[in-house]
Amino acid sequence: MAPEATERVHADEPATDGKLKRKITGPLLFLFILGDVLGAGIYALMGVLAQDVGGVLWAPLLIALLLALLTAGSYAELVTKYPKAGGAAVFAERAFKQPAVSFLVGFSMLAAGVTSAAGLALAFAGDYLSTFIDVPAIPAAIVFLALIAALNARGISESVKSNVVMTVIELSGLMIVIVAVAVMVGGGRGEVGRVGEFPDGATPALAILAGAIVAYYSFVGFETSANVAEEIRNPSKVYPSALFGALVTAGVVYALVGLASAIALPADELAESSGPLLDVVAAAGVGVPNWLFSAIALVAVANGALLTMIMSSRLTYGMAEHGLLPSVLSRVLPQRRTPWVAIVATTVVAMLLTLVGELSTLAETVVLLLLFVFISTNIAVLVLRRDHVDHDHFRVWTAVPVLGVASCVLLMTQQTAKVWLFAAIMLGVGALLYALARAATSRERTPS
Repeated sequence: MAPEATERVHADEPATDGKLKRKITGPLLFLFILGDVLGAGIYALMGVLAQDVGGVLWAPLLIALLLALLTAGSYAELVTKYPKAGGAAVFAERAFKQPAVSFLVGFSMLAAGVTSAAGLALAFAGDYLSTFIDVPAIPAAIVFLALIAALNARGISESVKSNVVMTVIELSGLMIVIVAVAVMVGGGRGEVGRVGEFPDGATPALAILAGAIVAYYSFVGFETSANVAEEIRNPSKVYPSALFGALVTAGVVYALVGLASAIALPADELAESSGPLLDVVAAAGVGVPNWLFSAIALVAVANGALLTMIMSSRLTYGMAEHGLLPSVLSRVLPQRRTPWVAIVATTVVAMLLTLVGELSTLAETVVLLLLFVFISTNIAVLVLRRDHVDHDHFRVWTAVPVLGVASCVLLMTQQTAKVWLFAAIMLGVGALLYALARAATSRERTPS
């Protein structure tokens, strides 16, 4: 995505007077975003997509990539313009000048992040882990979250370097699928013609749209990078290329996996499978053992949980720095310079959520809440165009945030009434917490 213009004023880089260290380089940021986008969901996604589009799995994945790039363009402008921890909540605060709006945007991100981490912890402690060791799910999930918190607290550099290793492993699993099917085709097996076959009676355009809505979920995760903006070296230069590069890389890999899946197996077999990529590799007949894919899935889940908790803790820290949450949450470790109180708080909440057990409806609600966040961010870009800063920053075409809002509204229309109800309840809880926090602040300011 090309910039419309790059503003040059008095300084090349934003001030570095924040409490967090700038330890994230361009390559580390690229792998941070790629690791967050390439999640465990892709290992089950192909079966769901096959129900909508048959063998044309690649098309909705590419459409979803384009939709994600729209909102990513808005993030690129705002993160390089205001490289501070807090992400979408800080953008809303600057744009709308309403603490309540900023709080609810930040609360939506927190609800999404912490709930996602709880779900990932349960996924880690479930069937994937039982391949190697049979332990109770909830205790295993709690121990898993504690280990994630310990790594998070050691420092952003250690966390993103661990992400490098896990992202490479995660990506290798998808490459195994692609290479295995390439060998299959080279041996004269598989059906290449299936990549253009829709389900019987399906309208191609409507089928691709329905599939794109599902596929869009596989690109969610790039927004978490905004919450480590204060820890990126040279963010004005590094952030846009890392963000767009990671999304495009993920999109290309997804499309190739979609092509491979359609070639290896008929759409109805993919749709009926709970582990479609494992079935694809098995059909290719290249001798990849089942335990290997379970191990890769565990790495994918662990990586997603680590990056999600990094986002949640940094968002909590950023909101506390801006007075939207209690100031105690902005405390950092003296030597490590990591937000330890925010890490503890978000980890405890995630642990409590693992006790719920059933998180499927909550997971769908998380996506809806993120769409609210994306709408806020896209509108904030336009509102803040009249605000000038003293350093270079990326600037997208004006049409990009407008189309970003439209794409989010389109995706919202596909949510069920039950999901809308859950989202309303969660936002209501957020509004209550905000009212209580404001009341406490007013009492502190009132002289006795």
